[in-house]
Amino acid sequence: MRAGPGKLSEVSRGVLMVMSAVAILAVCDFVTKYLTRHYPIPLIVWARFTFHLLLIVATLGPRLGLALVKTKHPFIQLARGVSLVMASAFFVSALKYMPLAEATAVAYLAPILVTLMSVLFLRETVGTGRWLAVFFGFAGVLTIIRPGSDVFTWAVLLPVGNAVSYASYQILTRRLAGIDRPHASIFYAGLVGSMLSSLLLPGVWVMPQTTLHAAALVGVGAVSGIAHLVLIRAYELAPASRLAPFGYSQLIWVAAIGFFAFGDFPDFWSLVGIGVLVCSGLYLAVCERNR
Repeated sequence: MRAGPGKLSEVSRGVLMVMSAVAILAVCDFVTKYLTRHYPIPLIVWARFTFHLLLIVATLGPRLGLALVKTKHPFIQLARGVSLVMASAFFVSALKYMPLAEATAVAYLAPILVTLMSVLFLRETVGTGRWLAVFFGFAGVLTIIRPGSDVFTWAVLLPVGNAVSYASYQILTRRLAGIDRPHASIFYAGLVGSMLSSLLLPGVWVMPQTTLHAAALVGVGAVSGIAHLVLIRAYELAPASRLAPFGYSQLIWVAAIGFFAFGDFPDFWSLVGIGVLVCSGLYLAVCERNR
């Protein structure tokens, strides 16, 4: 799509939005990892969903009204919300016990699992090239978590659980494509996540220790909500298959943040595994665009 003089095309704007959004999410993950040193994981998950939900209602409610809550498939929305809150709980737990870059990289197994689930549940046809991408994606993860590495502990199951849960969330989201509005889907994801995590809140509630901690708990939800709104806008401007590869720039941010904030940096073989995993994901994105 061409743009006028001095203006970016819609695809270029979408790319910039995706890269900005994942950079924001990388910062949110850094803040979340810091909070896991001081607060229970269920409390952090509750904060992420609740303040995310409040932001969505405050920004979109006045403009969309009842359209924000309109859905033709409430049970699918409920299942999406459950999948997403499980993914969040797994990932926040992973951040507590694993380096930031490795936890994020293993979580990027989700696009590979989406391909498998699309065959099992959506009856999609997958060619030889996509099966090879799935194989190498798993090989990349195994390279990251190889026996003898610092990552090879029980905690590696946490980002794997995140990937499985998030892949389920994406498959359910596909079922709603063209049926429910994206804004309604993001509202219900926040609503279900907030309600479910609130069930655990009485047993884990502690008051924030400092004003900075209170701001961080509010910020991880509200700021990540802003990032997701930016992503929605990006995918309105350009096809998902064009934008998906740029989501992997988040790995650069988390590697840099992990190094400067926590002194963690992936070793050589972890970098090789991350590279193989990213290439597999990029290939699948190209296949999706060609389809």
